[in-house]
Amino acid sequence: MLVLSRQRDETIMIGDEIEITVVDIRGDKVRLGITAPTRIAVHRKEVYEAIRAENERASHLNAQMNSGDMDVLRRTLAPGPQRTPGKSRPRGISSLTNPPRAEPPPGDARTA
Repeated sequence: MLVLSRQRDETIMIGDEIEITVVDIRGDKVRLGITAPTRIAVHRKEVYEAIRAENERASHLNAQMNSGDMDVLRRTLAPGPQRTPGKSRPRGISSLTNPPRAEPPPGDARTA
């Protein structure tokens, strides 16, 4: 690691395009001003590591999807059969809660 000493308002150049300026020094905290082209991402290290970890997790998930482990998830998320208009039941009522009535057996007193 290269270690440089700078005073407030002094600058370090990285290549021809990246400029880092010491803006303020308060106790053990240093504020830096960074000028870089927009194509170069600038992050605090903890943010950079979180982004990298998320990208690795996404690439593993993509590899699992390609290997067939995600078939269950695909089937779960797939849309069900299309419903016919006018045949929908009120919410919470199914054919199991209201079974169709059975015909009374022949000779039953209620049929007479």
